[in-house]
Amino acid sequence: MTVEGTRAELGLRPSLSDALIARIVELIRADGLGPGDRLPAVRVLAERFAVATPTIREALRQLQATGAIDIRHGSGMYVRAALDRVVIANPNPPTLGGLQAAQLLDARLLIEPYLAGLAARNRDAGSTARLHELLDLAEQHLDGDDGQLHHANTAFHLQVALASGHGILHEVLDSLLSVHAAEQRAILHIFDDRARDHEEHRSVLAAIDAGDEPLAQRLMRRHLEDVADVVHRRLPSFRQPADPQHIDERLER
Repeated sequence: MTVEGTRAELGLRPSLSDALIARIVELIRADGLGPGDRLPAVRVLAERFAVATPTIREALRQLQATGAIDIRHGSGMYVRAALDRVVIANPNPPTLGGLQAAQLLDARLLIEPYLAGLAARNRDAGSTARLHELLDLAEQHLDGDDGQLHHANTAFHLQVALASGHGILHEVLDSLLSVHAAEQRAILHIFDDRARDHEEHRSVLAAIDAGDEPLAQRLMRRHLEDVADVVHRRLPSFRQPADPQHIDERLER
């Protein structure tokens, strides 16, 4: 169902901007445009939808804010992969303090062990090959640049989520890691045990390769708990994440 259809079902009248956004998205899909493809110019869109140029620009800015399109000054407007996302990351996230960073690990502890288990259950040659490639890349940067290592490690966690086959939780994790990349780099710096971190990633991947769902879950949980424990001990203001079982109990109340 489209956004317009959902609003109609709820008895809500869409604003002009909402209606334009829906029509632009319909145009993208009807024309078969994919990530990287260029949209018609603003003037062309304004004429097509019979609205003023400032009105169409506002709708396009909203699409850009959600990551659906990319507006490149002097070049044009391009479709992005985020067009089909269900979960949209905040484009202007706040900086996390110690408590919020701990809660970020809480969220990851709830999500990632489950996804690692699913990745083991649903493993296929293509997904596991990509996971091996990412860990091989990370290994090249164990004694090198923090940024490159962070990128490879983050890509590994996201690929595990992608391999799980759970599209929504993959988007949730992608949003968490992308909008709080700076905090994730800080956690990596505080943890400061690259070899241990890498070996734990290798152990998770071995469990996925073996199709051992319970083991993949346990190893991913232990990996994230180890990171949280080290960060907690080295940064006193950082609250240690809650026990996932206790989090589950709170959610059930």
